[in-house]
Amino acid sequence: MSTILVLYAHLHIEFWNNNEELTELTTSIEQRPLSLCTLNVQQENRHIRELQQENQELRSLVEEHQSALDHIMRKYRKLVTSLLEENSVKWDKLCSSDSEMMQEKLDQICEMVAVMRKAVDVDEVADIKSKELLAQLQTENKVLKELVYLSKSAGSLSNLLLETVDEEVQTDS
Repeated sequence: MSTILVLYAHLHIEFWNNNEELTELTTSIEQRPLSLCTLNVQQENRHIRELQQENQELRSLVEEHQSALDHIMRKYRKLVTSLLEENSVKWDKLCSSDSEMMQEKLDQICEMVAVMRKAVDVDEVADIKSKELLAQLQTENKVLKELVYLSKSAGSLSNLLLETVDEEVQTDS
């Protein structure tokens, strides 16, 4: 576009230079024969008309170029606006899908925590039962050891063992 403007300015300057030359020609007419002056004026007139025609063409080219540039910029602005709107919609969808996905993950984590708590509770109950059973067995073992000791000291252990063996043999058969 700048080259067109430079050409336009150049033609404008040349037009004014030609006007100065026309003035010089007018003054020189008095010194030259009329036919030669007429010929020179006709040539200058043709040259001026050509320059005016070229000037007009350049103006129309500048207007056409400006119109094309305006059209391109309208399309560009429209495209940029639509892309911004599309990206905004995508960003909103991405944010909402991210929040939905985060909520799903949070729900899964909560489920896992609940399962782990249940497992811990079951383990604690089993551990308490095991400790109670162990304590009970230790108490029974202690009592039985005391009974064995008392039986040994009283001498009735051998009689008690014989009776127990006879009962086992009778129940096995």
